[in-house]
Amino acid sequence: MLNALANHGYLPRSGLNISVAMLEAALSGAVNLDPSAAQPPGVLALETSTTGDASTFDLDNLDEHGILEHDGSLSRNDYYFGDDHSFNQAIWDATASHFGESVISIETAALARAARIARAASVNPKFNMTATDVEHSLIETGLYLAIFGNVATGNAATEWVRILFGG
Repeated sequence: MLNALANHGYLPRSGLNISVAMLEAALSGAVNLDPSAAQPPGVLALETSTTGDASTFDLDNLDEHGILEHDGSLSRNDYYFGDDHSFNQAIWDATASHFGESVISIETAALARAARIARAASVNPKFNMTATDVEHSLIETGLYLAIFGNVATGNAATEWVRILFGG
């Protein structure tokens, strides 16, 4: 989502020198999230910073495995396989195969998430999802459901989720 926010100018298009305040404004302005929702990932992002300024991070810093990036991504390969940064069409296709209706319910999203974790665990001999990683993955799923659907029911517009993920 942060890449999409940068691509559309809500964050610096360069992806460089992003502050938590900028992240708050981007998430609030683009997808109507309460600014406080940016605090937890923003603080974690600052832990990865290589900008030389403790109050900013670059989007590329978020690739550090085990901070925000985790195995079992819905659209990226696991760290073990080398490229956990780039969109992976085959992984996304497997995820999106669960999204056959015009909306994605909470149940469907949960099935897609569980299937991806199971598949990643079956092919990655060093698969590792800590409790924190699982929490982050569930938050990611909850966010796309809430942003493109409804907090209580899910029912996110499938086409919008596909566009967000790039598939």
